[in-house]
Order: sequence, then C-alpha cells, then structure tokens
Amino acid sequence: MTFLLVFVITVVAVYALRTPLKRWPVVFYALAIVLDVLFVMGSFVRLPGPLNDVLFLLVHKCTLATALFIVVMYIGVFSRDGLVAQRFRPIRAELSIVAWLLSLGHMAVYLASYATRLSAGFAQVNVAVALVIALVLFVLLLVLGVTSFNVVKKRMPKETWKRIQWWAYPFFGLVYVHLMLMLLPAALRGGEAALMSVVVYTVLFGAYAVLRIARALKDRRAARNKLSADCC
Repeated sequence: MTFLLVFVITVVAVYALRTPLKRWPVVFYALAIVLDVLFVMGSFVRLPGPLNDVLFLLVHKCTLATALFIVVMYIGVFSRDGLVAQRFRPIRAELSIVAWLLSLGHMAVYLASYATRLSAGFAQVNVAVALVIALVLFVLLLVLGVTSFNVVKKRMPKETWKRIQWWAYPFFGLVYVHLMLMLLPAALRGGEAALMSVVVYTVLFGAYAVLRIARALKDRRAARNKLSADCC
C-alpha cells in the first residue's frame, strides 16, 4: 500500500512538474544526486529522524525510482497521438535519467550488503539469486541510463541506439523478478505488507505487459494499413 501511495503521488508530481523538468532537467538530476549522497551518508552517520524516514522510504526501498520507471514504462502503452503521450512522452528521457540516478544510490548500498552476506556464507538462495539479478540490472542500468542522455544519443547511430533501448524490456522484467525474490518469502510467511506489495507490483507490471503487447500489435496493424494505402 505504501508503494501505491508513492506511485500515485509520483504520477501527480510528474504531471505538475513536466514543464520545469523539460526546461531545467539538470536541477532534477542534482536533486536526485543529493538524495543519493544523503542516503549513502546515512549508512555511516546518524541523520535527523524525519530525513532518515524519507530516505528509507524513497531511496532505501527504491520506491521513488521504481515509481518513476513504471511511469516511463506506461508512457509507451499510449498512442503517440493521444493526450497522455503528448503530455508525458517529451519528458520520458528526463524521467528515465532521474530514476536511473536514484537507483544508483540504492544499488550501491544494496550490492555491498549482498556481497557481505555472501562472503559470510549465510545468504539464502533467494538472496543469492537476487544478487545475480541485481548485478545484471546494474549493468543494464548503466547502459540504458548513459544512453538516455541526449548528448550521447545524438552521437550514436539511430539503429544502434534503438537496439540498446530495446534492453529496457528485459530490464523491467528483471526488476519485477528481483522484487518478487525479495518480497515473496515474507508474503508466503503471512506478512500482510509484503503480500500487498506483491499484489500491487504484479498488477502494475502484469497490466503493463498486456497493454504494451496490445500497443505493439495496434501499431504494427496501423503500419501495415498505411503501407497498403500508400501502395494503392
């Protein structure tokens, strides 16, 4: 339920801030980096209680980055000519970069904790598998994040950039698998919060998969109809 609340607030905030985000993206990138730095600092020094609570919710649990990534995902299920796409598609790259930056802080701390648990020899199977997936996600995150910057995109051949961005789909799928590996054990033991999170993530990612496939089929059909019309 907590993530659902964060997701709804994120959607509203993205809509409200879409113009300044497009106009001054560096400001938002800087804010994301500040959150990362504070989060990492919190691992070594004691931060004020309210600030620590905010960082725990948004960065430690990766809720804000995940919510932003889901917004980016769903932008692709709407028609390019539709109102939603017109409002959100122009800031899709900027949203991806903000989510990418927030994820880096989360992954840096968590990868270190995974490595410690594995070296101690008492990591559970799901944690070991989650670590492998996290490493793959980290590599994909770096590649997708760097190529989201316009300065990098403009220097790459268009087809190469498209092939790299296609890896966003496996990335989203692995994010879901990673979440399930972390949440399912607690959910199966009767944890209500974990069970609710499993349901929310499953609905959001499942609905996206269905809608994205439907959008791809509609776009392919429209392209075939246009080609037929041009030929005739």
